[in-house]
Amino acid sequence: MSSTEVLTAFRELAQLKQLDRNELRELIRDGVYAALAKKYGPNVRAEIAIDEMNGQIKITVLKEVVAEVEDPSRQVTVEEARWDDENFQVGDVLETDVEFSEFGRSAVQAAKQRIIQRVREGERARIREEFADRVGELLSGEVQQIERGKIVVMLAKFREAEAIIPYREQNHREHFHQGDTIRACLKRLEETPKGPRLILSRGDPMFVTALFKLEVPEIQQNIVDIRATAREVGSRTKIAVFSRDDGIDPVGACVGLKGSRVQAVVNELGGERIDIVPWSPDPERFARLALAPARVARVFSEPDTKTVQAIVDEDQLSLAIGRNGQNVRLASELTGWKIDLYSSREWLERGGEGPLFNPLPPREPEGEDAGDVPLAELSGITQDLLAVLTAAGYRTFNDILDLERSEIGAIAGMTQEMTERLATLIDELTTTDEASEAKAEAAPEAPADPAAAPEAPADQAAVPEIVAAEPNAEALPSEPEAEAPPSEPNAEALPSEPAA
Repeated sequence: MSSTEVLTAFRELAQLKQLDRNELRELIRDGVYAALAKKYGPNVRAEIAIDEMNGQIKITVLKEVVAEVEDPSRQVTVEEARWDDENFQVGDVLETDVEFSEFGRSAVQAAKQRIIQRVREGERARIREEFADRVGELLSGEVQQIERGKIVVMLAKFREAEAIIPYREQNHREHFHQGDTIRACLKRLEETPKGPRLILSRGDPMFVTALFKLEVPEIQQNIVDIRATAREVGSRTKIAVFSRDDGIDPVGACVGLKGSRVQAVVNELGGERIDIVPWSPDPERFARLALAPARVARVFSEPDTKTVQAIVDEDQLSLAIGRNGQNVRLASELTGWKIDLYSSREWLERGGEGPLFNPLPPREPEGEDAGDVPLAELSGITQDLLAVLTAAGYRTFNDILDLERSEIGAIAGMTQEMTERLATLIDELTTTDEASEAKAEAAPEAPADPAAAPEAPADQAAVPEIVAAEPNAEALPSEPEAEAPPSEPNAEALPSEPAA
């Protein structure tokens, strides 16, 4: 292969990997030096001249003329040097031109490995530079494969990047297949032995925020800001919005004309209900708005304990609590304050003193209760395997859930038998979780517990709920009134009776 053909191949590689001219020149130099080191020795000295206009690469090996050779890769004896020129003396430098055809198979392979290594290092550096400041942004791509519960995504604009959606970052009511188009937000950039890995999420509250930013121009222009978000994946989300312009209603901007903007977000979330409320710096007013759609009669706050006591009418109590306490739980997460609910009758009976019931326990994020199980409690973990995992810093099932088989084998002290046993255990547990989730979705919904709070009316649960707590918020169009049934076509009009 001539130098012209080599330079052409390098140009095609640079165009494919999006390398600039300086990176291309350094790539060629590193490859040639690797080949020279394989042929002459690790300390070889050479001059490499690259003529891009003529497509030529000139390689000249430099060796110092000495009386006694200590390093053959960069020194030559006077006798050998005088074979070319009798005037060589000790201390002179012998220059020898080298053609590409003189490199052997091993030298070419060394150059190839060096070039591949440099290209991969450049790709990893570009991935870090591209995505380090894009946490929370919306990314789109194609589902490449689904393995052990996690989704591997090939990004549309950066195919070299490795991107995955872990099992605990998914909405388990959604199901994707290979080749499907998918959108998710970038949660974090993770370093692995293979390079940076992008961790995407469709279950994090920031995914809802990214979708609203895409649909609402006022959010993109920093006129409207989403100050707080609370979410139970696949079920319901509450967001608090604030406008920097008094002339723009933040709730109406997010809802859109006839609900077009919020409906686009609801469709992407698979029908998840969304409550949009105004944000307020006053905790009492914010708590009153966060409990929407329930109407709150009075609110009292205790700043020392960050507790809010909300009193609602009897007919609003079940709506304020929500299904299984969901509404008050999300309102508490949205405001950052603990909210205690009281009906007006119970408040008067107690004289307005003391809580009427124990506060709801903090609800763990969906999908993480099973993953937080300590490794010592898993039946398939032996003592020797537990000792190796503990020494490596893995404590719970969540820590090992997304480990690749190669990453498991790279753990210090891990044998082949332990690797196979742990990989099989992870496959069994994640497959069991997915089967249970599918079975729960296929089964008919069980009747509600009579002791639990009654649910909201059926007409409110049938469509995505959009709450506008402010009077000036844009409302959705009301249903047309039912028309009176038409009279029979063949009925004759009877004459009216004369007045008495």
